[in-house]
Amino acid sequence: MATRPRRAATLWRWGEGVSKKPRADQVRRLAIIGGGAWGTALAMVAYRAGSLPMLWARDPDVVAQINQHHQNPLFLRGITLDPAITATADLSFATEGAEAALLAVPAQFLRGVLKSLAPSLVRGTSLLLCAKGVETSTLKTMSEIAAEILPACPAAVLSGPSFAAEVARDLPTAVTIASGDTSLGRALMKAIGSRRFRPYLSPDPIGAELGGAVKNVLAMACGIVVGRGLGDNARASVITRGLAEMIRLGVAKGGRAATFRGLSGLGDAVLTCSSVQSRNYALGIALGRGQTLEAALRGRRSVVEGVATAASIARLAERLGVEMPISSGVDALLHRGQTVDHTIDLLLRRPYRAE
Repeated sequence: MATRPRRAATLWRWGEGVSKKPRADQVRRLAIIGGGAWGTALAMVAYRAGSLPMLWARDPDVVAQINQHHQNPLFLRGITLDPAITATADLSFATEGAEAALLAVPAQFLRGVLKSLAPSLVRGTSLLLCAKGVETSTLKTMSEIAAEILPACPAAVLSGPSFAAEVARDLPTAVTIASGDTSLGRALMKAIGSRRFRPYLSPDPIGAELGGAVKNVLAMACGIVVGRGLGDNARASVITRGLAEMIRLGVAKGGRAATFRGLSGLGDAVLTCSSVQSRNYALGIALGRGQTLEAALRGRRSVVEGVATAASIARLAERLGVEMPISSGVDALLHRGQTVDHTIDLLLRRPYRAE
């Protein structure tokens, strides 16, 4: 089975290749690393914006479906891709000539993928980190992992309320690109921004990352509330008090409080805490209805990021001395054998306090 698309395609009229150092202010040739729903949707976003994406997927069946049938039915069913979007299972081929790499692999796999990428990335190639989570083994954010493994590659963070299927269908979406380097952020905005996919620039990557990570845990908590039949009042309370937890953790980690009132905080939380399109919310509903975690996860192809993130967020909060009762309760339910009813009871018996 061929995994290397024909270079005669318009996509590959790139110029001089990998030996030339990418320009920080010119990002058009993109390697999209990750062939799941989000990576595939981002390849479509980049193409619509006038950039030149090459999609890397680990699964050869995904590569074949994209190249031969212009679809990714395993992860993005019912969406037809533009024929100019091609895929490969060869990392070095995917990154050849790329000025930026968009990392759309699950958070817990980012470290391994970055290590595999290191030999083929040119020094100075920009990274756009698209996963939402905190590494369980080190409690590092995605940008901290990237800085450790590829210190010569400047990185930015993509976050915000963005279901992959809606993005792929070109429905209006607003997201955050967060970077301490304004020129890098603006270059990436131009590379993927369009009339219906609108990036907003933030100087706070840590805040954007923690907003995206914590909201997955809150989405599970909201799903549990709905699955248990506790009502919309309770779900609104979880979103609101969860946002307070998110801000406390983010500020303690060095983020800006204002970030969490924007797209990568409140915006993302509202989306994922209220729609069954959210894998985390749907999993929470199943747990609230009495399913075990193992049963609720059975048969899912896509990673439910919040399962691992609940543990890492609870540990990070403990390390930083931050109180996060909702997130800690979800962690106890998922990983320490606590029942749904006991978790809810503990939260309802917490002492009254000022908001």
